[in-house]
Amino acid sequence: MKRLFIILAVVAAFVSVELDAARPVVKPGVEVLRDGGFKELQGKRVGLVTNPSGVDRHLRSTVDILFNAPGVNLVALYGPEHGVRGDVYAGGHVTDTKDEATGLPVYSLYGPTRKPTPQMLEGIDVMVYDIQDVGARSYTFISTLGLVMEACAAKGIEVVVLDRPNPLGGNKIEGCYVEQPFNSFVSQYRIPYVYGLTVGELAIMINEEGLNRGQKGDQTPARCKLTVVPMEGWERDMLYEDTGLPWVLPSPNIPFKETPLYYAAAGICGELYGFMDIGIGYTLPFQTFGATWLDPERLKSRLESYGLPGVSFRTIWYKPIAGSRKGELVKGLQFFFTDYEKARVTETQFYVMQAVAELYPDKKAFEVITGYGLFDKVCGTDYVRKEFSKRYRVADIADYWRKDEASFRELSRQYHIY
Repeated sequence: MKRLFIILAVVAAFVSVELDAARPVVKPGVEVLRDGGFKELQGKRVGLVTNPSGVDRHLRSTVDILFNAPGVNLVALYGPEHGVRGDVYAGGHVTDTKDEATGLPVYSLYGPTRKPTPQMLEGIDVMVYDIQDVGARSYTFISTLGLVMEACAAKGIEVVVLDRPNPLGGNKIEGCYVEQPFNSFVSQYRIPYVYGLTVGELAIMINEEGLNRGQKGDQTPARCKLTVVPMEGWERDMLYEDTGLPWVLPSPNIPFKETPLYYAAAGICGELYGFMDIGIGYTLPFQTFGATWLDPERLKSRLESYGLPGVSFRTIWYKPIAGSRKGELVKGLQFFFTDYEKARVTETQFYVMQAVAELYPDKKAFEVITGYGLFDKVCGTDYVRKEFSKRYRVADIADYWRKDEASFRELSRQYHIY
């Protein structure tokens, strides 16, 4: 019997190794750059825009990889929201400083200026960008990318983007285009809310299409000299869990590889301060809808009556450990995507707003909040708010929210690398 157990254990170990070997492993751009001998950077003075998510599969920072790379002269670092090393919390200003590990100057792109000044770019031959994207228009790192590209174009500085997976996959496209005057740092480009491109593909599209042309106060941006170092092994139907790569949170409230899916489904609703708790300040950021006054079972039943494809709900009670509801008992729902391909991810939050309005007429979203300016900016339009607030019916905004998806799918296809 003992011998049988040993044989079974050996077989199980062998099968496990075989399964691991068969599991897709994606090589991010920084590893492709390294394995190619850093040829794109040889003999050049290099600037780097990055944050803690800029790592290889062994969690070595791109900062340290480039700093120690033979023939690469890394001379300056640039910090987006949360900073190069991730030591600034959400919304906090990043300051110019020195990186303790390398002694390099760190320039802030989330403080007095969000676009590199000519002085910040002095002595730079090439600017490298390596940050993990979350796949939603309102996350500020892609806005930083576009502003860096514009500043570098004006100075004749090459931009090299080290590509990384889109955690929402390369097929999901949802939401309408941004409309003037709602362009902002959380809606900088005329793209849908979920755009289905990797950051490298988006950079090419920005460079070729000039997607932020015509914004108030902006001149037509010049194209920069752009190089994208592509991944190896990534496919469009992959979510992050399919890549075999470790997830390093790109910002404090995106702690898990699944969180970007929930950010796209709840983050817009989260801009209605005073309406719903969406798990920020608890262990499930963007994965709950709750309030102190809710009856979770009633809300669950109402949402289930809509027959929403690909999404399921469970009741939950929790006490946030931080934020405005710290220590209060929040009652609500945790939600899951049971069929991501079928789910209309971004519309989940609008159906929650509809259900609450039907069950609690005195708690309608736009009648209990303290302001809606950021909601409009994140939506890229005020149409959603104005039309939805008339009857609180998703059917009244669905066509508008979806109107640009087919045209963008056609336009963006020409910029696919994978």
